[in-house]
Amino acid sequence: MEIVLLMVMSLFTCLWGLRVFKDCPHPDEKKRLQLSRELGLEPRQIKFWFQNRRTQMKAQLERSDNNALRQDNDRIRSENIAIREALKNVICPTCGGPPGGEYFDEEKLRLENARLREELERITSITARYTGRPISQLPPVPPISVSSLDLSVGSLGGQGMGGHALDLDLLASSSSSDPQLPFQTTAISEMEKAVMADLAASAMAEIIRLLQTDEPLWRKSTNDGRDVINHESYERLFPRACSLRNPDTSIEMSRASGVVIMNGLALVDMFTNLNKWVECFPTVVSRARQIEVLSPGMEGSHSGSLQLIYAELQVLSPLVPTREVYFVRYCQQIEQGMWAVVDVSFDITRENQLVSPLQCRRLPSGCLIQEIPNGYSKVSWLEHVELEDRVPTPRLYRDFVSSGMAYGAERWLATLQRMCERFACQMVSGASSRDLGGVDGRRSMMRLAQRMVNSFCANISASSGRWTTLSGLGDSGVRVIAHKSTEPGQPTGVILSAATSIWVPVPWQNVFNFIRDERNRAQWDLLSHGNSVQEVAHIANGSHPGNCISVLRTLNASQNNMLLLQESCIDSSESLVVYSPVDLPAINIAMSGEDTSYINILPSGFAIYSDGRRDQAAEGASSSSLQGNTSRSSGSLITVAYQILVSSLPTARVTVDTVSTVNNVISNTIHRIKAALNCPRS
Repeated sequence: MEIVLLMVMSLFTCLWGLRVFKDCPHPDEKKRLQLSRELGLEPRQIKFWFQNRRTQMKAQLERSDNNALRQDNDRIRSENIAIREALKNVICPTCGGPPGGEYFDEEKLRLENARLREELERITSITARYTGRPISQLPPVPPISVSSLDLSVGSLGGQGMGGHALDLDLLASSSSSDPQLPFQTTAISEMEKAVMADLAASAMAEIIRLLQTDEPLWRKSTNDGRDVINHESYERLFPRACSLRNPDTSIEMSRASGVVIMNGLALVDMFTNLNKWVECFPTVVSRARQIEVLSPGMEGSHSGSLQLIYAELQVLSPLVPTREVYFVRYCQQIEQGMWAVVDVSFDITRENQLVSPLQCRRLPSGCLIQEIPNGYSKVSWLEHVELEDRVPTPRLYRDFVSSGMAYGAERWLATLQRMCERFACQMVSGASSRDLGGVDGRRSMMRLAQRMVNSFCANISASSGRWTTLSGLGDSGVRVIAHKSTEPGQPTGVILSAATSIWVPVPWQNVFNFIRDERNRAQWDLLSHGNSVQEVAHIANGSHPGNCISVLRTLNASQNNMLLLQESCIDSSESLVVYSPVDLPAINIAMSGEDTSYINILPSGFAIYSDGRRDQAAEGASSSSLQGNTSRSSGSLITVAYQILVSSLPTARVTVDTVSTVNNVISNTIHRIKAALNCPRS
């Protein structure tokens, strides 16, 4: 009897829910509380029931669309059969026989029919997923010439250590601005361009609303003061976007705003020019490729520009997998002196299969740029991504990534602010007493240092290829990879790269200040052989004293002709110390303002992050003057990377002895840094 009663109550609840769902498929919190009281259920049960019901309705609509497509297919097939039968009775007027040719071939008709059906299903699926509107309602797209694209997959083969030599991983040039894609695709169809345009317009409206709305959509975190999204408010504002999400993925969303020392039009030009965009974010973007310009936009303002882009986003460590994203970038001038730039992922399919099966999808993300007086701009940034959890984050970086510090809006904005300061310093005509002589000389040195930093960032991430892990140094180990270098700006021959990442219980600003100070270099740099190091030239490239370029000389060294070019940089999210040996004649070339693109650079250095763990006891321990909440970290994540020219012969082999030597150099360097920072032995 009790079971029957439960079944009756369940049936009554279901019927009651269906009636309410018909009137209001997206009940707000007040309505859910009312239903929970009337039905005697928890509010979470009410919420989940409505979510499940919306998913069921969506599936029913998809099945209905599929049935309609099948009926259209059957009709087309019947028409083809009728045409074929009618053609059997046609007589050719020339020869008096039956007609021939490829057009009337039965197999051709069958294949063409199948192709049309697949194309219709694919476009219908894309339209339903991204716009929720039928094809007939999509805006027309003007004809755009489609260039032939070479999108073949590159091979990054390689093997590990074996015998007495390490097989080489032949890598593409790290400075290449046109990387090969991890998938193959063909030219974009006109229908796909129409869907992309509609998707970009919807994403633009969403991001403007998210950036211009505060409470109750956003609230301030009590821990660090960052903006945190209110998911219930977001679901009420954007119910369709929430209903399309994959339940097996996780969502990251963050927002930040700040003032940037660059005018609005220059910022817009930087975002719409892929090479400038990559150059502005070398620590975040490991590589990028423009697939196609769908619309160039208005000349001068870039308003209306639409591009299809592939990019890899990185954390500067060989341990952390890069995030590959494939997205449409849309720029629109909102009003005089205000622009919006939005990125949103778009999955291209071929033959009902994704050709971009990436683990990270960029939901509406981007920035709002508003010009303010004196050449400055206020930038509001939003990052919104959907992630699959197929590749877990290494334990060492788990807190850093999960806190949003690795890929969140704060890191993008902080990098933009630092790089815009650097660009501004490059244009300043004044010089300090230690600056290199002449405006042209300073700018030439800054370009050389920037190329050094870009090369370091490109070669340190997990996207550089298949690293071979050596034993030692805890869970991470030292990772090595070799490649043949033939491009100008790098030594010709075989180059061995080695890197590892560690954690130390010291605030990351303290680690940065210790490593960048040339007076401490003899304590950790094995190659200085204990000799003192002197700064002989200095270029400031930011308001923080840690943002600078230095030329260093080792005192009492046997090779007085060899100097070190070093750039250190820091912002509220990360810091770098990158250096490379450069001989005196090359420094003189740079100081004279000549072209430095052919000066050989082989950078090594350090990437330093907060560990992402919040420690209230450490809040007052740091005296950094940086903006943002950077003093609450309990420790630092340090990546140490070296590059060594093994041989100038491209046919040379990397021996186990060479790898062992590099391993020992990195291990001893880390040991010395830990000892100098008074870290406990691990």
